[in-house]
Amino acid sequence: MSEVQPATTPVKVVIIGVGSVGSATAYTLLLSKIVSEIVLIDVNKDKAEGESMDLNHAASSTTKSRAGDFPDCAGAAIVIVTCGINQKNGQTRMDLAAKNAAIMQEIVPNVAQHAPDSIILIATNPVDVLTYVSYKASGFPSSRVFGSGTVLDTARFKYILGEHFQIPSESVDACVIGEHGDSGVPVWSLTNIDGMKLREYCEARNHNYDEEVFHKIFEQTRNAAYDIIKRKGYTSYGIAAGLLRIVKAILGDTNAVLTVSTVGDYYGVEDIAISVPTRLDKDGVHPASEISLNQKELGLMKKSADQIKSALVALTQK
Repeated sequence: MSEVQPATTPVKVVIIGVGSVGSATAYTLLLSKIVSEIVLIDVNKDKAEGESMDLNHAASSTTKSRAGDFPDCAGAAIVIVTCGINQKNGQTRMDLAAKNAAIMQEIVPNVAQHAPDSIILIATNPVDVLTYVSYKASGFPSSRVFGSGTVLDTARFKYILGEHFQIPSESVDACVIGEHGDSGVPVWSLTNIDGMKLREYCEARNHNYDEEVFHKIFEQTRNAAYDIIKRKGYTSYGIAAGLLRIVKAILGDTNAVLTVSTVGDYYGVEDIAISVPTRLDKDGVHPASEISLNQKELGLMKKSADQIKSALVALTQK
């Protein structure tokens, strides 16, 4: 698959919310040179202006940044939403649901009004719940409203597996699906390393195939955000890199398959947003070929979908 080339025609991306995630995403996009204009929107207009000024001092002549407001979403290819209440030490992502859902219900209709043809990419947590809330608030087809999902979980999973086996993470083909949160599901049955199933790889390379060790590896993956937040107060670089991968897939019309959060009926649970392998192109998200899960994984995905549905039902009862 060819790399996305620097933008030759004007491409605008809007980022709503320039806290730790929004500013890191803006900087990552700037360095990629795949967009020509980055518009930053924040309730703190001085913060948005300051970030834009700083970004322009780091920019090549091909990419410009500026602060804006909702009317500046007009003509944007993608609007990335990162604003909301941040997860604090000791909180789960689901603890943020009610407050951040209210923020989405205020923001997303403004985006839809001014950028009716754009793609809306949600990165605020709990991302699966807020993806669904944003889809409903936008009036857009589900192909054009989706969340960053477990793209970051998958990257963390591959990195930690690579560290365990002392190989580059690029040699690991693995994914996490389900909720971006505590009920996420590692797909061990389809994990490949150097083109071999995990058990085959362990046998070929004289590694122990130890399910207890692998469970601890996923616990480390699942708890990564908690561990980072405990130490530095927030996460930013990993999600910014994940959002860049998503933007590249869209702008490059690559048909890449990523584990983003999409709206639909999944694993016997109707009308939710959850992360499954999904194809991305210039029009948004489209179903990819369904992956074959074993019975344990199917059961865990049903539990994950039920948890997201319960959170959505709880929101409607508030």
